[in-house]
Parts: sequence; C-alpha cells; structure tokens
Amino acid sequence: MSREHSGAVVVGVDGSRSATDAVAWAAAEAASTGAPLRLVAALGPPPARPVEEGEPREVAARHVVVSARAALDMAAEQATRVHPGLDVDTQTRDGFAVPVLLDESRHASLLVTGNRGLGGVPGLLLGSVSMSVAAKADCAVVVVRGVPGHSGDDRPVVVGVDGSARSDPALELAFAKAAERGAPLLAVHTWSDQLLVELGPIVDFDAINADERRLLSERLAGWREKYPDVEVRTLVRRARPAEALLELSATAQLLVVGSRGRGRVSGLLLGSVGHALLHLAECPVLIARS
Repeated sequence: MSREHSGAVVVGVDGSRSATDAVAWAAAEAASTGAPLRLVAALGPPPARPVEEGEPREVAARHVVVSARAALDMAAEQATRVHPGLDVDTQTRDGFAVPVLLDESRHASLLVTGNRGLGGVPGLLLGSVSMSVAAKADCAVVVVRGVPGHSGDDRPVVVGVDGSARSDPALELAFAKAAERGAPLLAVHTWSDQLLVELGPIVDFDAINADERRLLSERLAGWREKYPDVEVRTLVRRARPAEALLELSATAQLLVVGSRGRGRVSGLLLGSVGHALLHLAECPVLIARS
C-alpha cells in the first residue's frame, strides 16, 4: 500500500497499553469504513537514543528498531485477530513521534493515538504527542480515552455545536460516525455570558435559551436531511462548553468537537475546551478539521 495515497486510518504505536487501546479502536473504525489500517512507530533520531555504558551506538539503535518492530507485529496481530481480512500496513520511521505523525496526517483519513504512552522519545504522552498532534494534524484526530465503543453500542455520539459554520466539520463527522454505528446523535449547544449572569433579574433567560435552540436547529437542518436515518437529540444548556461536554462524555461512545470555535461565549477552542476534553473525557475524543 502506498503511504502517499493511502487514505488510511493511521495509529501511533509504542507498545503501551494506551496504544493497544488505540489500535483496537482504529481497527474497528477501519473495518467499519473499509479504510486500510496503518500502524506507525517513531524510532527517534539515532543521535538522541540513549546508549548503555560500553554498548556501541549502532547496537543500541538496533535494539530500538527490534523493539518497535515487535510492537508493530503485536499490534497488527491484535487488529487482524479481531477483524480478519483487514488491510494492515506497518511502518517504522526515523524521527520523533510528533513530526512523524504530523507527516502521516497529510495523507491519512484519520489519525488515532492513545492518551498516554511509555514516555521518552517514542512515547505517546497526552501532554506532548497527542496534544500536539490534535492541535496541528492535517486530518481529523481521535485520542482514545475511557471505554471505546463501536458497532452495536447504543450510547450516543455527542457533538459540540457552537452555532457557527465552524461547527460544520464536527457535525459532518459526527453524523457520519453515528450513521456508521447505528447510534443516536446528541448535538450539544451551550451558551453563557458572565455579564448576563450579573444582570440576572433583568435578563429573560428563557427567551435567550429559545433563541439558542433555534440557532442549533438551523445549524442541524441540512445534516438531518443528508442523514435521515440518524436519530438526532438536542441539548441546549446555559453552561460552559467543557463542563457540559465532560459530563456527557461519561455516557457517550464518542465525543466530537471542532478544532476551533467562536470564542469565549460558546466556542469550542482546542486550546481551552479541546484541551480539557483530551485530558479528562471519559470516552474517545474526535477533533474535526476544516
């Protein structure tokens, strides 16, 4: 399979338990969509690899490659055992994990990472690799957290909607994933403004909530028509986006948000809301790309 034109579901593999969960989720995703699965291990540049006292550097480098190949072989066996016939490609690549995975994202349909790795050069740590990839990748990114769900799971796919056209990439993916899984879709729109809260008695919060419901309904209309078989539920709440979405993640199979929103009032910004979700959500988080 050609990496340059694969359109594959790509997974970063480092042999950790978190990466194992990511491979399981990605394999199910590839099997359900018909996409190939690509497993990638980043070796790190040779000069940065630690060498034990008295051990030649080339021997240490071979150990790194052998370890990476073993992790990839185990991951491939794991994927094909559960999904026989799945098109699986494995690759070791020189370089640190972040630039390697970002390069892979240029040609992937979806990039999947665990939320915590082994640490060190090839580790997939949320604070470094997963967060950097989620923020900068050219394709949609899934960070696997909590209890992954897939076909047959009756938990909803939850999507955060800020009411602007910037929500469309997240809505498109959320509707597609709900359709693939035969799952209901819960579209969540939050609104809050500290100034309005302080004005309190002179503000008609019911009227504002009704306006926000209309805004959400308008944003969903076209997607409902495109996916008529998807059961759509809506939730409009006066709350901070991260708080509402984190609460709902406890009963969701997948949480979908955009990589950039409108800002303070109801925006879904990767730097704030996305950051909180990637660290604390209780289900896999999908960051959509424009």
